[in-house]
Amino acid sequence: MQGSVDNKMENQKTVLITGCAGFIGSHVAEQLLKRGDIVIGVDEVNDYYDIKQKEENLNILNKYENFKFHKLDLADFDKIKEIFQNNNVERIGHLAARAGVRPSIENPFLYEHSNIKATLNLLELAKEYKIENFVLTSSSSVYGNCKEVPFKEDFNVDFPISPYAATKKSTELLAYTYHHLHGLNVNVIRPFTIYGPRGRPDMAPFLFPMWISQGKAIKKFGDGTTTRDYTYIDDFVKGFISAIDTQLGYEIFNLGNSTPVSLNKFIKTIEEIVGKKAEINQLPMQPGDVEVTYADTSKAERLLGYKPSVKIEEGLNLFWYWYKSFYLNNKHITSKK
Repeated sequence: MQGSVDNKMENQKTVLITGCAGFIGSHVAEQLLKRGDIVIGVDEVNDYYDIKQKEENLNILNKYENFKFHKLDLADFDKIKEIFQNNNVERIGHLAARAGVRPSIENPFLYEHSNIKATLNLLELAKEYKIENFVLTSSSSVYGNCKEVPFKEDFNVDFPISPYAATKKSTELLAYTYHHLHGLNVNVIRPFTIYGPRGRPDMAPFLFPMWISQGKAIKKFGDGTTTRDYTYIDDFVKGFISAIDTQLGYEIFNLGNSTPVSLNKFIKTIEEIVGKKAEINQLPMQPGDVEVTYADTSKAERLLGYKPSVKIEEGLNLFWYWYKSFYLNNKHITSKK
C-alpha cells in the first residue's frame, strides 16, 4: 500500500477543503492560502454551535483572493459535482463532519448523512476527476476503550462505542475500497483532541476556561483520572498539510501530542491560567466516553515529518489570549453553553 515518501507535490495546487468554516478546517485552509494555493472551501455552516464564530472564520479566509467559498451540504451529490466540473480540483482535504460523541447517540441518522454519505460522494468524485491525493479526517474515537497504549494505527478498531466513532470507521473502510479498486491515494488522519484559538465551543478546552472565568461550575465527568492526548492546532495543521502534500497509496496516521493529560491536571492548569478556582459539578462518566486517548505518532513522524511541540500549558495560554481578545472585545459575538 505504501508509496514513495519522496513523492512530495510542489508548486501551486487547487485544494478542496471541506468544513472550511469550522475550527480545524479554517486553520488548514488559511495555511494553504498563505503559501499560495488556491482553496475551494465547502461548508454547510450548520448550527451545531454558534454560526457567528464560523462566519468570523470565513471572514478571515475571504480576505485571500485565492479563496472561493461554496455553502453546500456534502450529501448533495449533484451540487458537489458542480464544484469539480467548474474547478480544477487536484487535492482534497476532507475535514467536514458532524462532530460529537454524545449527540450521535441521540441522533445517529444525522451522523450517517453527514459523515458516511458525504464522504462516499467525495470519494466517488475523486475517482471520477482523478484527484491526485485525498486526505480523510477520521477520529481517535475509533480506538474506543482500547486498553493497550499508546494507540497505534494497526490496532484492531472493529469495536466502536458510539455511532460517531462507527461512522468514522466506516469512512476509513470506504476510503480503502476506493484505493484498492481505483488506485486513489488516501491518507487517513486520526486527530487527538485538537484545541487552540477558534476552537469548538462545545469542547472542554473552550468551555472550562469560559466557565471558570465566569464563575460558573464546570461539568466534571468521572473522578478526574481519565486522560486525553490534547493536540495544539498549529501542530496538527502542519501534519495535516504534510498529508495533503504526500502521496503514499493508502495510509492511516495518528496526529496527536503523545503526552496524555489527566482531567485533574487539565482543570488545575486552566485554573492557573485564568487565575480563578474552579467550581465543580461532579457527574458520573457518560455513555460513549473513553477512559484514555494516547497517540503513537511515530509513523507520522517517519512518513510526514510530524513533530508536535506545543505543551498543554503553552497551548492553553495561547487559547486564553485568543478567547479574551475575540469574545471579550467583540460584544456582538456571544459564547453559549
